[in-house]
Amino acid sequence: MASGERGPVTRERLSELVHTFYADVRADTLLGPVFEQTLAERWEPHLERMVEFWSTVALGTKSFSGNVFGKHMALSGVTPSHFTAWVRLWGEHTERLFDPDVARELQFTAHGIARNLFLGYFGERPTFAHRETAQN
Repeated sequence: MASGERGPVTRERLSELVHTFYADVRADTLLGPVFEQTLAERWEPHLERMVEFWSTVALGTKSFSGNVFGKHMALSGVTPSHFTAWVRLWGEHTERLFDPDVARELQFTAHGIARNLFLGYFGERPTFAHRETAQN
C-alpha cells in the first residue's frame, strides 16, 4: 500500500500518522508554539514515544508506559482552542490514513484522552465531546 492511501492499522501506519500529524501541529500557528515551548530539541524522542503510545492503544503492544495526564497538566498557556485544533487535526489525519472504522476508533480514543485533559485544565466538559455524548 502506498503512503497516503487509507488502510488498516499497523505500526508503520501509526508511525506515519504520528509523524505527519505532529508535523502539522508544529506548523499550526496556535498549537505549534505550545508544543515547541515544551519539546524544543526533544521532538524525535517525543515522536517515538507517541508511536509507542498509539501502538499500545491500537495494537496492544504494551510498549508504552507513562503518566500522560501528569505530563500534560504541566504545560502552560493551554486554552480550549488548543483542544479544538488538536482534535480537528487528529480527525483529518486519521481519516486520510485509515479505513473509516479504524479512523473512528482512533478518534474516539483521542477524544477520550482530550476530554480528560480538558476536564483537568478547565473543570468542565469540552464542546468537542458533544457528538460523542450524543452517541453514548
